[in-house]
Parts: sequence; C-alpha cells; structure tokens
Amino acid sequence: MEQQSTSLARISHIETGVERTRTTAVGEDLAVLAPAAAAALNLLADAVRRGGADHDDIVQALKAAGVHEAFAGVFDAASERVMDAADDPYDFDVRLHADNLSGAAGDVRRAFQWL
Repeated sequence: MEQQSTSLARISHIETGVERTRTTAVGEDLAVLAPAAAAALNLLADAVRRGGADHDDIVQALKAAGVHEAFAGVFDAASERVMDAADDPYDFDVRLHADNLSGAAGDVRRAFQWL
C-alpha cells in the first residue's frame, strides 16, 4: 500500500512575471516583491483553511506575527513616497493621495484592534 505524505510543501522561490520575461523597469523591486507578498498571504489563507485553529488562535497568531503592522507599513511607505516625489508639497491632489494611503494604513491597524 502506498503512503501519502501529510507534510506541507516547502516553498523556496516564487517566480514572478518579471523574472520569467527578464524585463527590468524602474519599479522592478515592486514587480518582484508585491506578487511574492500576495503569494505568501495566499499560502497563509490556505493554511488557515486547512488547519484546525479557532478564530481566537488565528487572530492571535496574526497579531503576534505583526501581519497588520507589515501591511500598514506598505501604505505608510507609499504615502511617504508620494510626498517625497511631489514637486509642490502643498498641492491638494498630491496631499489627498498621500492622505488616502496614510488613512488606509490606519484602517488596517484599526481593523486588528476590533478583532
């Protein structure tokens, strides 16, 4: 009788479209890292679906790992980047865009406070 392994797969690399096509661009880091981050979150979601943990265990594990702070940090960094790149820091449209990104970071943090 054939035995099946119950262990999880070990992922050592996620190939992105940029790597497959060998293209380079100004936002190359983002083109590589954003899909890798999304893949990692999808793996986490799959592990939650397959696991036997209850709601409180899942939330506590996410909080302990700082998932919300890492995700909010992406929005904070984007907000800072928008303002750093602005020709006029008092331009309404630029400030609105930066404020929206900063607000999204706050929303992520507040969502975890309610869990």
